[in-house]
Amino acid sequence: MKSKLKLIDESGRRIDGRLLDELRPLRFEVGILKNADGSAYIEQGGNKIAVAVYGPREVHPRHQARPDRALLRTKYRMATFSVKDRKSPTPGRREIEISKVIREALEPALLLEKFPRTAIDVFIEVLQADGGTRCASISAAALALADAGIPMRDLVTAVAVGKVDGRIVLDLNHLEDQYGEGDMPVAMMPSLNAITLLQCDGTFTLEEFKEALELAKKGIGVIYEKQREALRSKYLDALKTYRVI
Repeated sequence: MKSKLKLIDESGRRIDGRLLDELRPLRFEVGILKNADGSAYIEQGGNKIAVAVYGPREVHPRHQARPDRALLRTKYRMATFSVKDRKSPTPGRREIEISKVIREALEPALLLEKFPRTAIDVFIEVLQADGGTRCASISAAALALADAGIPMRDLVTAVAVGKVDGRIVLDLNHLEDQYGEGDMPVAMMPSLNAITLLQCDGTFTLEEFKEALELAKKGIGVIYEKQREALRSKYLDALKTYRVI
């Protein structure tokens, strides 16, 4: 898949002005919804995504309950106004697929065996989309789960790398995702150096794949620190409110 649109200029700058190994502007916020057990919000480039977590709670219908662990349910949804052309409110095939991908990326980090016969529900609402929404959703969902007090082995952090104009780049935006030659979403538990998601769309040589994976790990390290800062910020603010510190 070759692009007629020039996405990287002669100086090595991308279409939005970033360097090849540079993340988009990133902001996390934890505890945005009072009625949820846990919640988080992410802005990454033009992406704006809110996540709510409920549970552990009783499973309905009951026959879905697992006797040895909690049932993790994820629902990824793009708002009708999240893209330029109005999106149908009916969940599409892509949303169903991404919901499954996000669940599988999060499950290895969660100690689900501590809550048998219960359900943990993760609702992800994409308010504005700008490429890389599955990775941004994974990072925000991990924060919301931590905010809900779900025991975790580590946070899960995700970013997409790709091939654009023959170069390996970090954190694809919408145009790079649409017109680039390859896309590789990666999610990890950074402190354990364990990959929980690795997908690849497009053509990469072995050397390009290795370069892309190393670049993804570099970006994940930066995002991971931002996640931890967001968690610390919420609880330090709470301690100050109650005059503990």
